Amino acid sequence: MINNNNNNNNYKVGVLALALSMALTGCVSDGDDGEQGTPGVVGFDGNDGKNLPRALDVEIVGRFATGIYGKSAAEIVQFHKSSNSAFAINGASNQIEVISLTNLSTTQVGNPIADESLTSNAFTFPLSVSVTNSAGIERAMPLAAVNSIAIKQNLLAIAVEGEIKQAHGAILFYHLNELGEGTFIKAVEVGALPDMVTFTPDGSKALVANEGEPSTDYTHDPEGSISVISIVDSIPSDVAKTINLSTDMVFSDDNLVPEDFDTDAKRLAILSKAGVKFAGPPGNTVAKDLEPEYITTSSNSKMAYVSLQENNAIGIINLEELTIEVKALGYKDWGKYQLDFSNKDEVPEFKNIQGLYGMYQPDTIASYTWNDSTFIVSANEGDAREYDGFSEEVRVKDIIDVDELNQTLSTELQSQYDESGGKNYLGRLKVTTALGDEDKNGEFDKLFAYGARSFSIWDKNVNLVFDSGDDFGKISSAILGNNFNAAHTKNKGDNRSDDKGGEPEAIDVGEIAGRTYAFIAQERAGDLFVYDVTNPFNTAFVTHYNNRDFTVDYEMDDDLADPCDSSEGMDCTNVNKAGDLGPESIKFISASDSPTSKPLLIVGNEVSGTVTVYQVTEQ
Repeated sequence: MINNNNNNNNYKVGVLALALSMALTGCVSDGDDGEQGTPGVVGFDGNDGKNLPRALDVEIVGRFATGIYGKSAAEIVQFHKSSNSAFAINGASNQIEVISLTNLSTTQVGNPIADESLTSNAFTFPLSVSVTNSAGIERAMPLAAVNSIAIKQNLLAIAVEGEIKQAHGAILFYHLNELGEGTFIKAVEVGALPDMVTFTPDGSKALVANEGEPSTDYTHDPEGSISVISIVDSIPSDVAKTINLSTDMVFSDDNLVPEDFDTDAKRLAILSKAGVKFAGPPGNTVAKDLEPEYITTSSNSKMAYVSLQENNAIGIINLEELTIEVKALGYKDWGKYQLDFSNKDEVPEFKNIQGLYGMYQPDTIASYTWNDSTFIVSANEGDAREYDGFSEEVRVKDIIDVDELNQTLSTELQSQYDESGGKNYLGRLKVTTALGDEDKNGEFDKLFAYGARSFSIWDKNVNLVFDSGDDFGKISSAILGNNFNAAHTKNKGDNRSDDKGGEPEAIDVGEIAGRTYAFIAQERAGDLFVYDVTNPFNTAFVTHYNNRDFTVDYEMDDDLADPCDSSEGMDCTNVNKAGDLGPESIKFISASDSPTSKPLLIVGNEVSGTVTVYQVTEQ
């Protein structure tokens, strides 16, 4: 590290010496020379500084494999310090894998792609629990799939959706011992489809993002919401408080008074004008359309932030007032950056398109503090509403197809469409029908694609501070060549370029030797990017890693009940040799908490069903 005190002192001494020298030089005298003075004190050399960004070594030091492919067998990951264990959701078995890291190596494993050096014990939970309502009346609640977990010291929270996906779910709380075994405390009822749970830094609350996703036919679309569960002495309250997305919504604009947003129609109009994207069938409301995805908190536990992915927005949650303010994220101008928008050429080819915009639409978000202020980092994956009962997704070529939308592009967009190569180039890109034709005259003046193929940093008021631009595509293609933007279900390069590119899915931040880093994983090709974000206004790319063998021949379909069904033409014979597929979540472990005293990353890979542990250290 740079010793700033020594450097500053050396600088001051140097300036003083220079000033004295100039002053003495200016005093010209013909007098006799004085006696030689005594030697001055010898100055101290300052410590050598380190160039920024600092180089990091990223090594795989352990890996766990479920042997289950394409079924979300390793999703959300957490770490329990007392037992030195990684906890990972196994959606295929609807249980939690408790993976011991006690004897974790501090050197890279021999074969990072095929390593299976770590083992697990199964942590199971009941599929029916008793919950208490605000009147103190208990009832049985049938449960289904586990979606998220969080650990605060020895308290484990498990988010489980209801037996019917659109019904209320529950948070199951357990006390963990030093072996990572759990003693059930209680279950607390929350909103529809609890998709993510987290604790505030002070441990006083558990926060739940209730996504409220509609049924496939869109006949049942529950409202999204935020549940807040108070915790005292590691015991959660019996009943959660709810932050709804209607009457608990506030607007900080002083030009607005409460009467300006006291109905759903008024709130919808204000938010739409501000740039929040709404897309749904007739009868859609603000609360139904907003789908809370992922929550992060400020370090003082007073504020929280929730990604509203499909709506291209982030909600600011006041945990003292239990209110939420929804802020639109704006759009990324692909006229200023370059992207590959076709999967037909099967090579990386980057172009910019005037009038094409990306909706940031973050999935995972995290936060950190700089100069006592909160900053949010987002993995800008993108997502469309694509259901049997309603769909907003369309390829650009289908906008002008007389047998599809039968609409037109503006003269400028049509010219770029033709110059790009037409239906097999810009025509391949998927965009939304909810935006682009502002005056509803059948002509698209702009195109809006899903996701921003990047990560971003936002300030506490959700103003954009930094975006990684087109880094991810260009870095990945430079390293992986034609394998960039590959899918995770087979080794075929460039086949996600028409959709959302590599799909930045997971993100976390952590401190290593006094510097703060962001770790971002792309769901499709499996890229891991590391950026120095210590100063959010002066960020820098540090390194890239990809734990995948693109020469292995395999194919699966995760839409099938059996993704490896050979009768459907699938072949998973060699998929265990392909490496990590579909990184879904990242958890950073600081050196002070790590079982090896080295900073670690735990990554859950849902398609390969693997949990990979990286060691990240300064070179």
